[in-house]
Amino acid sequence: MNKMKKTDRYLPYIMLVLLLITSCSQAPKLVIKHEFSINKVSEVKTGIENLEDNGFKPLKNKRVGLIANATGVNRKLRSTIDILFQSDDVNLVALFGPEHGVRGNYSAGEKVSSSIDDETKLPVFALYGKTRKPTPEMLKNIDVLVYDIQDIGCRSYTYISTMGLAMEAAAENNIEFIVLDRPNPLGGIKIEGNIVEKGFQSFVSQFPIPYVYGLTVGELAQLINEENMLSNGLKCNLTVISMDGWKRSMLFKDTGLPWVPTSSHIPNSSTPIFYVSTGILGELGVLSNGVGYTLPFQLIGGSWIESNQIANELNLLDLEGVVFKPITYKPYYALGKNSHLTGVQLYFEDPLKVNLMSLQFLFMEIHQKYYPEKSPFSLADPSRLNMFDKVMGTSKVRELFSVNYKYSDIKSYLEKDIDSFRKMSRKYYLYEKD
Repeated sequence: MNKMKKTDRYLPYIMLVLLLITSCSQAPKLVIKHEFSINKVSEVKTGIENLEDNGFKPLKNKRVGLIANATGVNRKLRSTIDILFQSDDVNLVALFGPEHGVRGNYSAGEKVSSSIDDETKLPVFALYGKTRKPTPEMLKNIDVLVYDIQDIGCRSYTYISTMGLAMEAAAENNIEFIVLDRPNPLGGIKIEGNIVEKGFQSFVSQFPIPYVYGLTVGELAQLINEENMLSNGLKCNLTVISMDGWKRSMLFKDTGLPWVPTSSHIPNSSTPIFYVSTGILGELGVLSNGVGYTLPFQLIGGSWIESNQIANELNLLDLEGVVFKPITYKPYYALGKNSHLTGVQLYFEDPLKVNLMSLQFLFMEIHQKYYPEKSPFSLADPSRLNMFDKVMGTSKVRELFSVNYKYSDIKSYLEKDIDSFRKMSRKYYLYEKD
C-alpha cells in the first residue's frame, strides 16, 4: 500500500477552510445604524415624551418660552430645546437659563449671562445672577412658559427655586405654566429634614419644604401653587405633563432612562444620594466631601484624619444600608487641592434604608471625639456658617449640634416636620396615590 502524501493528509482541512472563507464572503455585511438608544425596555416615559406623543397640543398656536438646560432630553438624548424648536407645531420664541446655563456651560455659583443661543439663535434670558425671576420685559412676547429640568430631589439644589420664581412671574403676567415631569432620583418615599423657617428663606431654601421632599418636580409645582407658597398668595395657571411608569419606590437607576449630569459635581444618577449625605458638611469649608476629586460627595476627609480609626467607629454604629471604607485621595482642585487627604468613602447597600442627612453629622460626632481642635464650626469662616444655616433653613441645627457635637441632640429637630409634610404632600401625588 502506498503511503499517503502529506498534501493528501491535510486536504480535508484545506477544503474546510476554503468552505468557511467562501461562506463568509457571501454573508451579508453588518450595517450599523447611528441611532442611540439607551434602553429599549425603559419603564418610565417622561413628560417631554408624552407631550411629543400628544402632538404638542397644549402648545398649539402659542408663543412658547422654555426653561431648560442640558438635562432636558428624551430617552434618546435628544434635547427638549431641539424637539420644540424643530417641531412645526411649536412656536418656540425664547429660552431661559437656570444655574449652570441652558447648555450647561457655567460652573456652580457662576453668574449666567443673557445671550443668543448658538444652535437656535433664540434669545436666552439668564435666571441665575442679578435676575432670578423672569421680568415682564422677558415675558412680553410669551403666552406659555414650559419647564423641563432634571432635579435631584433636594431643597438646596437651585433648579426648584428657579421653577417656583418662574411660576410666580407667570402668575403676575397672566401666562400659562407647564411642567414636563421627570423622576426624583431619591424616589418618592424618602423625606428628611426640617421645613425652612421664617428668616432663612434663600435661593437654596426658597420654599417651606423639607431638605429631602419626596416629590417629582411636577408634584412639587402643584404643592407650591396650591399651598400658597408663591408671594402674595398668587396662583399660576399650572399644567403638569406627567410621566408613565414611574413608581415612588424607584431610584433613578430603576427608571431605564439615561442620566445627564445635572451639574459638574453631579455626574452620576447615584450622586444625589451622596449629595444629601455630605453636601451640608461641605458648606463649612473645613472637611472635604470629595468635590475637586473624582468622587464628589462620596468622601469625607482631611489631612489630619486616621482613616481606619474613623471608618471603624462609623461601621460600629451598624447603620443599615451603608458601609464606610477608609480612603486616601488627592483633590485636583477646591478644598485640599494637591494635598493628600485621608478619611472615609461611603458605600450604599440600600440608600432607602438610610437616613442620608444623618451621615455627615455622625461623622462630625466621631471626628470631634478624636480631633476637637479641628471642630468644623469653630474653624469655619462666618460666611460659611451663614451659608450652612441657609442650606439647613434654620440656625437651630448648628446651635444645637455645636454644643456637644452629638447627632442625638438634633435628631428630633430634623424629624419634627416629616409626618405633617408627608400627610400634606400626599394630596399632590400624581403617581401611586393610594
